[in-house]
Amino acid sequence: MKNPIWPIILIFFISISCGRQDTFDILILNGTIYDGLDNPPFQADLGIRDGKLVSIGELDGQKSRKTINAEGLTVAPGFIDMHTHLEPIMELPLAESLVRQGVTLALGGPDGGGPWPFSDYLDSLDQMDIGPNLAYLVGHNTIRREIMGNEDREPTASELETLKNYVAQAMDAGAFGISTGLKYLPGTFAKLDEIIALSQVAAASGGIYTSHLREEGLGLIEAVQEAIQISQDADIPVVLTHHKAIGVKMWGQSARTLALVDSARSAGLDIMMDQYPYAASHTGISVLIPSWALEGDKFEERVNDPVLKDSIKSGIIFNILNDRGGNDLRRIQFSRVSWKEELEGKTLADWLEMEEMESTIENGAELVIQAQLNGGTGTIYHAMDEKDVENIMKHPMTMIGSDGRLSRPGEGHPHPRAYGTFPRVLGYYTREKGVLDLQTALYKMTGLSAKRLGIQDRGSIEEGNFADIVIFDAENIIDKATFTDPHQYPEGIPYVIINGQMAVEDNRFLNQGYGQVLRKNQP
Repeated sequence: MKNPIWPIILIFFISISCGRQDTFDILILNGTIYDGLDNPPFQADLGIRDGKLVSIGELDGQKSRKTINAEGLTVAPGFIDMHTHLEPIMELPLAESLVRQGVTLALGGPDGGGPWPFSDYLDSLDQMDIGPNLAYLVGHNTIRREIMGNEDREPTASELETLKNYVAQAMDAGAFGISTGLKYLPGTFAKLDEIIALSQVAAASGGIYTSHLREEGLGLIEAVQEAIQISQDADIPVVLTHHKAIGVKMWGQSARTLALVDSARSAGLDIMMDQYPYAASHTGISVLIPSWALEGDKFEERVNDPVLKDSIKSGIIFNILNDRGGNDLRRIQFSRVSWKEELEGKTLADWLEMEEMESTIENGAELVIQAQLNGGTGTIYHAMDEKDVENIMKHPMTMIGSDGRLSRPGEGHPHPRAYGTFPRVLGYYTREKGVLDLQTALYKMTGLSAKRLGIQDRGSIEEGNFADIVIFDAENIIDKATFTDPHQYPEGIPYVIINGQMAVEDNRFLNQGYGQVLRKNQP
């Protein structure tokens, strides 16, 4: 005799299954949607299920486990940070300083400083709950240092082959390209042929080349020309990363660099830029010191030689007057000083006053030497012109990248870009100053960046894409972090969704990690 209960049970489970398919995990209703593809905004609802954006249209009344009424708010793809210092990710895996800005994907390993061993590092991240999605570049400085230390010489034929093999290994492991830091050791010692040879390896796997140029002050024009030549000879897309014109003597020169970009693109080369929306940069105090003086880790020995010290000091004075020093000791501000924390937030002029030394460029150079001997500092350089910032921002091939280091309130005195980059573009430069319109600004931080990375299922609001979504108040979004008080989260971003999960809800960071490690050319 047949059991009459089985058809009932079967119908029950089928109804549950169908009900699940008809139920969304998240519904976003009544929002103004910018799709990240540089199209005009439109009104629609979004349905999210199983980490994906599965429906766009009229969805009011549909079943959902969570519903967001986005009336009066802007709905956009999650922001893509094209230049992020993710080095503290193991200690700060949820990356709150990024996610609260609306960043759902961050590109790490810039300035030649990518992780190594590359595959092992990404495998370690895979085991962690991370906040945003993460992608990485292989760093030229990192692998050169692994093989050659900080030596000022060309690689041997064998060493060059090893360098190329390292790039190939990283690309096979999912790197999105190669980064260089030609202003820093040991990249500054690399000749053009070396960079081209390594870039060709990255290009063979569809990678990009991003570069902290060899110079961003005096020598900027030649440095841009070098990057363009690398694009041509290596047949590789190039990003002039954190593009700027630094130092009083170079103010206004963005007109020339942008003309070079336009000319190269007209000739068929794929040149783009990224930029942070501030007129101050951040790097180590060592950038003021001639690179030859730091070669081979013999800086202390050289400054103990009176003749060499005189040359080193002259080089520092030159850089303070003509480059990142901005010809003013008050433009050099300390962000992180492990050996003298009371300097954090203070300037080089303040330090001279604390030491009861006369405020001269020469004395400032002496303290720069002392700082390097003590282990260096993180340093903010107020040496850029606002007109150049706006000029670069308006260029159609400029994307947005914070160049920020993952930060936690109370630790050090970081550049405010670590907390405020993307809200600053949308609030200050778009709404208040009108440098960009909202559609263009959002395209620069979403679809344009995804296209540069070759990512087709993120960076835009399209059915089937991963549900990386930011919901913000276009009338009130603003950065709050300042150079005097940097540890402040932005306002006006009540919701951030990463891979279909709530990361920020009702302005509250939920302390959950839903990000994924992305690998190029891999599922």
